[in-house]
Amino acid sequence: MTRTAKQALDELSRPGPHEVLRGDLALVGMPGLVFTPRSGRGLPAVAFGHGWLQPVLRYRGLLRHLASWGIVAVAPATQTGPLPSHRLFAADLSTALDICTGVRLGDGDITVSGDRLAVAGHSTGGGSAVLAASQDDRVRAVVTLAVAETHPSAVRAATQCDMPGLHLAAGQDRVAPSVGHAEAVATAWAGPVQLRSLAKASHLGFTESWHWSDLLLDGKPERATQRLGRALMTGFLLRVLTRNRGYDALLESDARGAALTYQRTPRTPRGATSASRR
Repeated sequence: MTRTAKQALDELSRPGPHEVLRGDLALVGMPGLVFTPRSGRGLPAVAFGHGWLQPVLRYRGLLRHLASWGIVAVAPATQTGPLPSHRLFAADLSTALDICTGVRLGDGDITVSGDRLAVAGHSTGGGSAVLAASQDDRVRAVVTLAVAETHPSAVRAATQCDMPGLHLAAGQDRVAPSVGHAEAVATAWAGPVQLRSLAKASHLGFTESWHWSDLLLDGKPERATQRLGRALMTGFLLRVLTRNRGYDALLESDARGAALTYQRTPRTPRGATSASRR
């Protein structure tokens, strides 16, 4: 079925066709959440990294949304303190993928394909996702939301990431402004990449519900930002991990409120790639 960009956005911003199960990663040795479709074999999966000081519960709507579209979503609840190790959190994201592929989920009838894995994250969790992708050969796609620079550097790690990447920047971000963070990661990316700017989004716009860190960080949860983020992330992961091209109209053009500001599709060795800015 061919969809316009508007039709794709409307469809992907609503829950998908699958019933969703919620589980606790602590049962297999790691604190965190897991959301899965009720059943399925050889499913795609994404490990999601929370932002600085953010509990994973602030992303449960996003995780549930991905599962409703057939994507297993796991979110480690580690490195939640004020001085997290980005390197160790990146390792935790890879461990979460190990859990997905090595353990039968649900009642034992849910399995994940080792060839359909992605990492994603918000803020420093997005930076840690880039670190994980640069070290984990299994990762096929990366999505970041208002990505923030990390130590070691996510920008430097991006030069080692040759898988497709989608980076959603918050236009009103005063914690991790696009130019110094999302744009730097996107332009350093080794593989196919898109950078989109959500003009009205704040740094915390992708989170859900209230948390005390709202008093410390700039921004607040925003329904419009969540809607755009869910739709674009879902469509991108479906295309890369399952080869579903039904939503290409959205992914290949400007979306209202989420302008496509930079993209590159390498066709030759790095250093001789084509790029475009808008």
